[in-house]
Amino acid sequence: MIGDHLIDEVRERADIVEMIGELLPLKRAGKDFRALCPFHHEKTPSFYVVPSKGFFKCFGCGESGDVFSFLMKHQGLSFTDAVRQVADRVGVEIPRWEGPRQEEDPNRKLYEAISFAADFFERMLREPAGEHALRYLQKREIGEDAIKRFRIGYAPDDWQALRGAAHQHGIEDDVLLDAGLIKESERGSEPYDRFRNRLMFAVAEVSGRVIAFGGRVLTSGDQPKYLNSPETPIFHKGTVLYGLNWSRNAIRREGAALVVEGYMDYVALAGRGIENVVAGMGTAMTPEQANLLARYAGRALLLYDSDTAGGRATFRTADALLKAGVHPLVVALPQGEDPDSLVRKGGAAALAPFLDGALDVLERKLQMLEERHYFDDIDGARRALDRLLPTIRATVDPALRDIYIGRVAQRVGVTRETLEEELRAGGGREAAPAAARDPRSRARPREEPVTEELRRRENDERLLLVLLVRDPDRIAAARDQISPSDLRDPVYRALYSALLAGSTEGLEAPVRERLAALEKDGSDIVDADRSFEDAVASIHRDRIFLQQDGIKLRMAQNNVEDDADVLLTEYMRLSEQLRALPTELGHKRSSRYGRPRPQGRTETTAPDVEG
Repeated sequence: MIGDHLIDEVRERADIVEMIGELLPLKRAGKDFRALCPFHHEKTPSFYVVPSKGFFKCFGCGESGDVFSFLMKHQGLSFTDAVRQVADRVGVEIPRWEGPRQEEDPNRKLYEAISFAADFFERMLREPAGEHALRYLQKREIGEDAIKRFRIGYAPDDWQALRGAAHQHGIEDDVLLDAGLIKESERGSEPYDRFRNRLMFAVAEVSGRVIAFGGRVLTSGDQPKYLNSPETPIFHKGTVLYGLNWSRNAIRREGAALVVEGYMDYVALAGRGIENVVAGMGTAMTPEQANLLARYAGRALLLYDSDTAGGRATFRTADALLKAGVHPLVVALPQGEDPDSLVRKGGAAALAPFLDGALDVLERKLQMLEERHYFDDIDGARRALDRLLPTIRATVDPALRDIYIGRVAQRVGVTRETLEEELRAGGGREAAPAAARDPRSRARPREEPVTEELRRRENDERLLLVLLVRDPDRIAAARDQISPSDLRDPVYRALYSALLAGSTEGLEAPVRERLAALEKDGSDIVDADRSFEDAVASIHRDRIFLQQDGIKLRMAQNNVEDDADVLLTEYMRLSEQLRALPTELGHKRSSRYGRPRPQGRTETTAPDVEG
């Protein structure tokens, strides 16, 4: 634990404008600074940094906090890591271990050995022994900047090169063995280097600290093509994504990640300016890796090989991503091409059309089944359904599950009721989530009682207008976030339009009466700023729900097959907007103003799909 006195000292010394300004293009706005918010998509800047108070605030999505909060949200750091990062910048020394027990990090020597090895491999790439490795990189058009940035190196074709160099620096065999850098000899002789005559890629955790390596062969016939470090106390292959430490900001900014298979694909894309990319450490993504990626993106575009193994890896990865709340889209590359070969031929522009054509995972499955003529006869349709059921069973987003059921029922030619019964009967193989299994909770047009729904919505709109009438200075912020069409009550809509126009003269009688009632409203609003933010967010949420219901209605029609992927993508974009809104809006605000909100409506999250 870091003492409160140290945390306060770091916070006081930190220049929040400087820290955030290194990550966002801040522009002065009076005594404050503003930028486009990195936590949601917007066209008009609503993200403000207030140096006098040491905090940031976005009036669009509601994110706010101090310099530590920003780093935690923007870079995926823990609170402790955020404090240490800022402390390093402002010159405050924080002991690694505080309290009565002064213990050394038990893995310190392993980190030091890995760090030494990374420097060693980078140095060897520049030595005469590494000339052929450097030529290989040049042949693959990997530039000098990328080589340095991604810490690419070379492991000499020598059984004792790294081990000998480590001994000279006082790193003993037991540490090298535990770090996975050398191996015990089965013949009983001395240990030897694990990596030999390989191009070396440094694998780092999200903070940037190197914890392992991946080595690629340079001589045809050598096996395996890629060799990773073994599991060690500091490296667990299934929990790390290669390149996330470099790409996390770009991924968060784009809201989407390109997922490629190998180190070279990652370097080829990231080195050419396509920065929102990561690579797995094996053929398919693990649940832990998917959960890690979910901290930074709501969508993932899968760019795996088009062969049989690549197809299996694509759908297994899609399963893991959907279970983590990330919506996977499948990118179909030309036969014999991979991301590296495409961008080498035509740069980022060559890849763009295939990214634009990415399909939702269920749509891609349907497409493949069509191409293989599964729907030409009854037996094929039955087998096609068996291949589609796991995708639906794994979907935890109730609305997306409902869309998938409608889509599959339509294409296979079964009724919704039959398909739903089949899904329930198949729960033994992998039980669907409780929310999906319970017929009462399955998605359909939202079923709150009309009177409660209207009362809640009117309460939100009334609260917004009370705040605007009491404090006209808020009108500018409201204009940037809420349009008159977002208000459902026609009288409130007309009054809101008049406030935006700056004049309440000439209002019709019902609008004048409503304005008079608002001006006389004596409700005690405890926290006006928070109430304003909540009212805006709640109105946003209702608008998104309405748009999603419209998409569901269109998907239920029989003439939208060609638009299905567009509609699914739009639905998931709206879901991402929902997740960006502040949670628990209703019961927090109701203590300050108006009636308590009904608790029946829940936000829709990204789907959980098994491929």
